[in-house]
Amino acid sequence: METTITKEEKIKTLKATRPIPYLPHTDEDRKEMLNFLRKDSIEDLLKGIPKELKNFELNLPSGKSELEIINEFKKFSSKNLPLHKQISFCGGGATYRFIPSVVNEVISKSEFYTAYTPYQPEASQGTLQAIYEFQTLICNLTSMDVANASVYDGATAVIEAALMACRITKRKKILISKNINPEAIAVCKSYAWGANLELQLVDFDNTKGTLDLNHLTKLIDENTACLAVSYPNFAGCIEPLNDIIEIVHNKGALLITSVDLISLAILKPPGEFEVDIVTGDGQALGNHLNYGGPHIGFIACKKEFTRQLPGKIVGLTKDLKGNRAFTLTLQTREQHIRREHATSNICTNQSLNALAVLVYLTYMGPFGLRRIAEISCSYAHYLASELEKISIKPNKNCHLAFTAPFFNEFILEIPISASEFISKLTEKNILPGLDLNGIDGYKTSQVLIAVTEMNDMEQINYFIENVKKIFSKN
Repeated sequence: METTITKEEKIKTLKATRPIPYLPHTDEDRKEMLNFLRKDSIEDLLKGIPKELKNFELNLPSGKSELEIINEFKKFSSKNLPLHKQISFCGGGATYRFIPSVVNEVISKSEFYTAYTPYQPEASQGTLQAIYEFQTLICNLTSMDVANASVYDGATAVIEAALMACRITKRKKILISKNINPEAIAVCKSYAWGANLELQLVDFDNTKGTLDLNHLTKLIDENTACLAVSYPNFAGCIEPLNDIIEIVHNKGALLITSVDLISLAILKPPGEFEVDIVTGDGQALGNHLNYGGPHIGFIACKKEFTRQLPGKIVGLTKDLKGNRAFTLTLQTREQHIRREHATSNICTNQSLNALAVLVYLTYMGPFGLRRIAEISCSYAHYLASELEKISIKPNKNCHLAFTAPFFNEFILEIPISASEFISKLTEKNILPGLDLNGIDGYKTSQVLIAVTEMNDMEQINYFIENVKKIFSKN
């Protein structure tokens, strides 16, 4: 028996199979909005815009299908050289480190990967427990009393800690070391200007590479809320925290220390120096470079400053049946409750990135983390010593810019410009470090070099040989 299909059914089937373009507003929607605005057309709505701003041609190619666009971008991406096909010695706040497979396996679980933030604590016990454990490990590594559930990145962590110090001390002057990450300095300047706070930069010693204590003594006064330094600092040098904290505390100010968590596996933790607030960035602990983000910042502090901590804090308690339960605590500090009186406008906690840090640290454990720190430190010192041995011309050899002890990063001063040095080594698939040209306090002939567990001796020796070849031609 034949089935007859009507013309209307054919049209209906055709419409159902036709690709539908993404148009968020229908003709009816636009008409309704124009009627509400008492306008007859879109042109009538836009007539207040001067003609000279409307009458121009955009130099754009004609539209393409999704398939054509994908193929076009594949051509663009084929020009990129993946990081695993290069030898990277870049650092300066974004570090290439090993990420165990277990990290991606855990954070890819849907219950973690799709969750935003625990606004219903009673229904988010798994997420809350993960954040609580993250806070605990941050405290263990830094030897501080309490940590928050993370903030955006290391730069925002520094300024949030500085604002926190201003609230605690009721002072309005912030001091920041010039030898802290320049991204943090830029963010701090922006925030300080908006909050009508005074911000001054403290010079670093051009020989040692650490904070200039004499300059600090001149700048710090009774109106100073805090000093922010890095440990190790941006140049890789290890700051003398004992000397710094004595000067800072004698003026009633607080010391903020931005740390590299992996370095704390072998360095004395800031809490043992009686540092007041500790900040940092967890990118290197289980988070991919991802073209610069997202990162994950953290803040830890002494117990008496807990109520001034920005962001979320997860606490451990018991439910009505006496079972262990996790909850968001001290929420009277939060933006969504106190509004303009909150301790911060940061309202997310980068929980997925924090989870990656947690899984990484749990997997590595104390021994694994110490081993990574030892490899990074010893290989960096080997590379630095070998580069200094390269003979070029009298008084024009490669040498370390600073004399202070360093962890896994150091600044190499070379007899040519850093840009030329980097360009020549890039041709050999080596990313030799960060060009410091344009960064306040540094020279055009200085390169910041970082060494991690990703750099084996074969790569390091290859780097040394190619540097020798560069200068043998000069």
